[in-house]
Amino acid sequence: MKQLFKKWNQLSLVMQIFIGLIIGIILAVSVPQVAKPLVLFGSLFVGALKAIAPILVLFLVMSAIAQHKKGRQTNMQSIIILYLLGTFFAGAAAVIVSFLFPVNITLTKGADDLAAPGGVVEVLKTLLMNVVDNPVKAIYNANYVGILAWAIVLGVALKSAEDTTKTMLANLSDAVSKMVSWVIKLAPLGIMGLVIESITTNGIDSLLSYGKLLAVLIGCMLFVALVVNPIIVYLNIRQNPYPLVLTCLKESGITAFFTRSSAANIPVNMKLCEKLGLDKDTYTVSIPLGATVNMAGAAVTISVLTLAAVHTLNIQVDIPTAILLSVLSTVCAAGASGVAGGSLLLIPVACSLFGISNDVAMQVVGVGFIIGVLQDSFETAINSSTDVLFTAAAEFRKRRKEGKKITISKAS
Repeated sequence: MKQLFKKWNQLSLVMQIFIGLIIGIILAVSVPQVAKPLVLFGSLFVGALKAIAPILVLFLVMSAIAQHKKGRQTNMQSIIILYLLGTFFAGAAAVIVSFLFPVNITLTKGADDLAAPGGVVEVLKTLLMNVVDNPVKAIYNANYVGILAWAIVLGVALKSAEDTTKTMLANLSDAVSKMVSWVIKLAPLGIMGLVIESITTNGIDSLLSYGKLLAVLIGCMLFVALVVNPIIVYLNIRQNPYPLVLTCLKESGITAFFTRSSAANIPVNMKLCEKLGLDKDTYTVSIPLGATVNMAGAAVTISVLTLAAVHTLNIQVDIPTAILLSVLSTVCAAGASGVAGGSLLLIPVACSLFGISNDVAMQVVGVGFIIGVLQDSFETAINSSTDVLFTAAAEFRKRRKEGKKITISKAS
């Protein structure tokens, strides 16, 4: 048993997760009733990550800013620009793909009890109100916009504190990070439980009738991940982007796919940044920020489902309106984390651009919930993996300009 445990620990986390995934599928398909109690492992894993992630973000960002030396470059401006460009081009790619492969959908009820924001102004207002949320309430509700805002303010306020205070903050940050690493070790069990829950609860029957919509949605996300993002990275590092792209998808995207939470994947991304040898002062701020505003997958979801409604209703779309949709999906995607229900509830805002009534738009949201098992998984995988991807691309671009050699370390 001891030897078996030792061999298990020698496997990479991704391989352990893959084994957990296979076991989960086998159990869910062959003995679903026996496997159902194992769903608890998935709930405990995601619950633990979601519980610790807000505290981790608070202390990591606060400590990083408090200990930042004046005059030291963090490269945050370049990262934020990449976040915005990545989200915009993802939305634009979704618009183009939706025109090339138009999809008609069967509108459905099922989202009548949900309240969508009334427009972009309301989305931005919600985002701003989350910034000034009570800090304790922000942590309790996992409001990462509010947590980031207060962490930055506290970090700036503590820049003039005694070195002993800064050391204490660093120690607390390290302690919380260690706690997170303990939770991450349970990922194989957690993923097994999540897979069992997904198969036994939803099955695949409900997805078959929306096969074409799913094909366009997932195909577009894969196009963004494997074509659009590599082009953006190449323009920054001027060398083969795929080792970095595939490493981020493998190490970050896989866990995000199953946890379906960018916030819960923050610890995984932090660890990957460390393995890639990135500047800690930068990624301790950029990763939590990316989990809040870097939403390429959300932009794809909003654009594809909105245009599916447009095609279903035979509404003609001109090029200026299509461009405007790309911009609107970028703004909505950035605000998605501050709106209950995530990206799906931002669809009515985009639908309003084409004069589609809120009643019809909410039926489209209902379709979104039906395909949500796969839609949300792929969306989160792209959202979260690009946080590391663009953080690394910005830093490697800086190193290239300084004449330093760029070595992309392959995470194990």
